[in-house]
Amino acid sequence: MRVGLMVNDVRTEQAGYTTIRLAVQLVNSGHEAWLMGAGDFVYDTDEKVHAIARTGPKQSYGNEATFLRDVQGSKARVERITVDDLDVLLLRSDPSTEQGERSWAQTAGIVFGRVAMRHGVIVLNDPNGLAKATNKMYFQLFPESVRPRTLISRDRDEIKKFIKAEGGRAVLKPLQGSGGSGVFLVQPGSGSNLNQMIEALSRDGYIIAQEYLPAAAEGDTRLFVMNGSPFRYRGKYAAFRRLRTGEDMRSNIHAGGKLQEAEITDVHLRVAEVVRPKLVQDGMFLVGLDIVGDKLMEINVFSPGGLGSAQRFEKVRFTQGVVKALQRKVDYVRHYQRSFDNTDMATL
Repeated sequence: MRVGLMVNDVRTEQAGYTTIRLAVQLVNSGHEAWLMGAGDFVYDTDEKVHAIARTGPKQSYGNEATFLRDVQGSKARVERITVDDLDVLLLRSDPSTEQGERSWAQTAGIVFGRVAMRHGVIVLNDPNGLAKATNKMYFQLFPESVRPRTLISRDRDEIKKFIKAEGGRAVLKPLQGSGGSGVFLVQPGSGSNLNQMIEALSRDGYIIAQEYLPAAAEGDTRLFVMNGSPFRYRGKYAAFRRLRTGEDMRSNIHAGGKLQEAEITDVHLRVAEVVRPKLVQDGMFLVGLDIVGDKLMEINVFSPGGLGSAQRFEKVRFTQGVVKALQRKVDYVRHYQRSFDNTDMATL
C-alpha cells in the first residue's frame, strides 16, 4: 500500500503520537508511509492533488523516535508525490489547534481530501463527515441518551439560568478547542468568578454549559472505535483510563491526568453501540470515545490519540490491527473496482 498521513505540521510531530506509530507500523509491514502537513498540498494544472511529502530512508525501524528523527532531518526522503496515486490518505490533523495566522489550515485536509477522494483515493476519516465535526456542535447530533444535558450560548443570563437549574454546578468550555483547554467547573457560590469565566470564554465565541457528571471525579475511559465498532484486536480492547490529579477536574494527559488500564464493561459497549449508526453514516473510520459513567464527554474524530497507551497496558500492538484494516479496504477496491462510496468504504 501507498499511504499518506496528513498532520498539522510534520515539524511539530512527536514520536509518541499515534500518527507516527501508525507510520512506523506501515513501513515495518512493507508499505509506504508519506507524511505531509496542512501547507504541503498542491492542486496542479493536471487537475490532480500533489504534496511535498516526507518518509524515512530505511525499510524498517526499531522505534518511532528513530523514524521521526529521519523524517524531520536531513536523511528524509522528500518527494513531490501525487496524492491521487495513493491507496489511502489518512487525515490526522487537529483543526482546534490551528488558530490565528494558521486558521487556513483548519480545513486543508478536508478540502484537498475531497478532491483526492474523487480520483479514487480512500480518504479516512471521510472528509465530508469531518466537515460536520469542525467544532463541538457535532457532539449534539448524537442521541441525547448518551450526552450530558447541554446549553450552547453566548448570553450570560441564559448560561446563568442553566447553571441555576443544575443546582449551581456545571462545566463551562469553549465550543471550539480540545484537550481540556479553557474548561471550568462552576460550583455553588462561585459568585463573581462565574462572570469572569463567562467573559473569558465568550471572547473566543460560543460557550458550552454542560451538566456536571459526578462520575467525572473518577476520570474517564478512552475507547477507540474502528469501522463503527469497539476496536478489538487479539482479544483486547483498544482503551485506557485517564484519572484526575489534585483539584484539576480535567483528566486529559497534558492537563495533568494519569493513565490506568481500562476495564471495558457492558456500559461502555452500550454507549459505543448507540453512537455507531452516526459514525458509520459519516464515514468515521477511527475515532476515540471519551466516556464518563454511562455518558459521552467527547468524540475525537480528527486525530484520536493514545493507541500507544492502550498498547502499553494491553500488551497488544493495535497499530497492526489498523494497518490490516486499511489493507482490507485497499483489497476491496481492487476486487470491486471502486464501486463503493468513500463513506461506505470508511467503515467496511
